[in-house]
Amino acid sequence: MTTASSSFLFVLVFSGFLTSVNAHVGAWHKGMYCLKGNVQGVDDRQTNAAFQPMYKLTKREWWFHHINNCDEFPPAPGDFLELPANGTVTIEHAVNRVFTTVAPDPVLGTFVDGKEHPGLGFTDEGKDGGCIVEPNIHTQNETMAAGTALAISYTSDLTKVTPENLVVFSVLYNTPWRRIANFAVPDLPACPPEGCMCAWGWIPNGCGEPNMYMQGFKCRVTNASPVASRMVGRAKPPVWCAGDPSKCVKGPKQVRDLGRMPSSQCSTGIQMLYWNQLEGNNIEVTGYNAAGQPNFPGYNMKCGFENGAQNDIFL
Repeated sequence: MTTASSSFLFVLVFSGFLTSVNAHVGAWHKGMYCLKGNVQGVDDRQTNAAFQPMYKLTKREWWFHHINNCDEFPPAPGDFLELPANGTVTIEHAVNRVFTTVAPDPVLGTFVDGKEHPGLGFTDEGKDGGCIVEPNIHTQNETMAAGTALAISYTSDLTKVTPENLVVFSVLYNTPWRRIANFAVPDLPACPPEGCMCAWGWIPNGCGEPNMYMQGFKCRVTNASPVASRMVGRAKPPVWCAGDPSKCVKGPKQVRDLGRMPSSQCSTGIQMLYWNQLEGNNIEVTGYNAAGQPNFPGYNMKCGFENGAQNDIFL
C-alpha cells in the first residue's frame, strides 16, 4: 500500500471513529465508576458505557447504571471526585472518554465531542427539526439545555445508598453544553474516612427519547470545617412546579418539629429525578410546553432546583 493510500485509509477510519462515538453525553472524572469501561481487564480509551440512556427499566437495572454492570467497576483506590466545601468542582461533559482528559492521548475541544462548533445553537449546523444532533445534546440551544446535577450520600458503601439519603447538592443550569462544567459546592460536612458516594444526573429537555441518566462516583469533601456540626438531611421527592413556585420542594419547608423527630428522618433536600422507568419513579409530568411539545422534568426551576450550590439541604 502506498503512503498516500495509507494516509487516506487513516483519515477514513478516524473520521468514522469520530462519527461512531458521537453519542450521548455523560460526566467524566477519575472518581467515576466505569471509567475504563465495563469489561474486566480492559482499559477502553473509547468507552461510553457509563452513560448509555435509561428508559423503561426496573429499579435494579437503572440504579447507578446496573443495566450494564457499571456499578461493579469502581474507580481505582484513592481516586475520588473531590468536593471543596464552599468551592467549585470541575467535571467534563463528553460523549466519549477519548474527548476528556481522563483518556490516554485525548482529543480535546470546547464541546462534548472534541470539536469547536462555531455558532452552535445559532446556525443550522448539526440541527434536525430545531434540535442539535451533532453533538447529541438533546437541545435547541444553550439556554434550553435542561441542566445537570450532582448528589451525595454520606456512606462509602454503594449498597447502602437510597433515594432518601442521596441528596442533590449542586445544579448547573444550561448544561450539558461545553466540555468543562464547574459545579458550585455548598458547605458540606466531611465524609466518612472511606469517602462518600456521589451521583451525576441529567434528563434531556426533549429532542429525543424521554430517558434519564445516572452515573456513580466515589467522592470526598475537602476543606470541610473541623467543627461543623450540621448534617445533610434526608431528601424529599421532587415536584413539578412549573408555573407555580409555591409547589416547589424547598429545604427549610421540609423540616418538621425538629424537637421530636429524629434528625435522620428530617427532610431538607431534594432527591435526584427518577423518571420514565418501569419502577422507582419519583416524579410524574403531564401537559405540553409553549412549543406544543410534551413537558420533561429537569434540574431547573420547573422542578424546584435553583442554579448553583443547594444551600438548603442541611438540618
